[in-house]
Amino acid sequence: MAAARTPQGATGVGGIKGSSRGGGSGRFGGSVRAVGRALHFPLTGTARGIRKATHAHGAGESGLGKLIELHAVNGAGDLMITIALASTVFFSVPTDEARGRVALYLAITMAPFTVLAPVIGPLLDRLPHGRRAAMAGSMLARALLALIIASAVSTGSLQLYPAALGVLVASKAYGVVRSAVVPRLLPPRFSLVKANSRVTLGGLLATGVAAPIGAGLHAIGPRWPLYGAFVIYIWGMFLSFTLAPKVDSAKGEDIALLAADESHLHGPHRRPVKRPGLRTVGIAVTHALGANAALRWLSGFLTFFLAFLLREHPLTGSSAAVSLGMVAVAAGAGNALGTAVGAWLRQRAPEIIIVTVLAVVLGAAIVAAIFFGAFLVACLTATTGFCLALAKLSLDALIQRDVPELVRTSAFARSETMLQMAWVLGGAIGIVMPLNGTAGLCLAAAVLAAGWLTTVRGLLSSARHGGGTKPRVA
Repeated sequence: MAAARTPQGATGVGGIKGSSRGGGSGRFGGSVRAVGRALHFPLTGTARGIRKATHAHGAGESGLGKLIELHAVNGAGDLMITIALASTVFFSVPTDEARGRVALYLAITMAPFTVLAPVIGPLLDRLPHGRRAAMAGSMLARALLALIIASAVSTGSLQLYPAALGVLVASKAYGVVRSAVVPRLLPPRFSLVKANSRVTLGGLLATGVAAPIGAGLHAIGPRWPLYGAFVIYIWGMFLSFTLAPKVDSAKGEDIALLAADESHLHGPHRRPVKRPGLRTVGIAVTHALGANAALRWLSGFLTFFLAFLLREHPLTGSSAAVSLGMVAVAAGAGNALGTAVGAWLRQRAPEIIIVTVLAVVLGAAIVAAIFFGAFLVACLTATTGFCLALAKLSLDALIQRDVPELVRTSAFARSETMLQMAWVLGGAIGIVMPLNGTAGLCLAAAVLAAGWLTTVRGLLSSARHGGGTKPRVA
């Protein structure tokens, strides 16, 4: 019995000692893991928080959360490209030479784009079963073009301009496909306006995060933001294929054409037509599109006009870089606020919202033109961003309400193309405009007044007679 107890006791002692050593090792390992978790928490915790926000209220189950994340990646990549092009084309040379460079940039990139833009929508209408592939292709094309631009930046080659045109076309193609995809991913009890506001906010937040990163990469070298864009776009390419398969479904869709002819408001046209336009929409949509075009024109005009004006004549007490930064931050903050407010106003009469915001930005432009100064310029850009976001979300609401479901995705594609053309026209005028703040803002106010006068009557009439109608589903 003693002999029997001895091994057991030895084993027991050895077991205790082993347990003591294992416990020490376990405590050490646990400490290492705790430190590792603490170090990784800022990344993993942030990632989980973002995923929770993007997938809330059914967005994760419907697939909308994935689209929000993809659009955030798209916005970050586009910002990297913008930083690289701005530093190369705009900031690296004197103002007079910069105007010539930007004019050349517009001539080689924006002018061809105005010809290509009307083709983007109809071409994408022919790819209803390949939307994920189209979005991934847009990401891959921009990733490769970012490398070409990086090479052109270092060598000063003229291939910068056609590569920039390619980036612009690919970016807008992505935007058109995204607009067509959103209706397929609506969660239950989600309006299209609320879904679009979430997607847009995701992109805005991503650009806010990417801005300091892009500035830091540019401090290393002018090509580094482009390398960052390459990595981001490749990531976006893979994310595109993680979207829900129903994105590629074209069940029940048809092609939308743009016109407000009353005889064409009874449904989609399945027969071939000779002259395309937005044919299955009501008069409210066409007038809202005109009002949005005026605001998008103003956005393009202010982008280029203020860029040169503030570089040559900075705001009082500030450098050119600080002045441009203030204006850009004001515009971004206004756009984000407008997007958030737009989701809250989604069930209010969208016609009234469009008429109101157009009048507000017109008043801001008039005041800024008369009393031109630093504070009023910042207020104008913030107001423009705010009103532009609200007007676009209201246009989305009208398309949802008045356009039959069969042609709604096509209507989004074509309307987005038209709005981009308005932005290009405003930017071109902003380039050639003399650097006189009062004169430039007077021109902006005149264009806005014309847009307001030509759309207000139709929108108010629609609000009185058709604002309370239910969505028409063909």
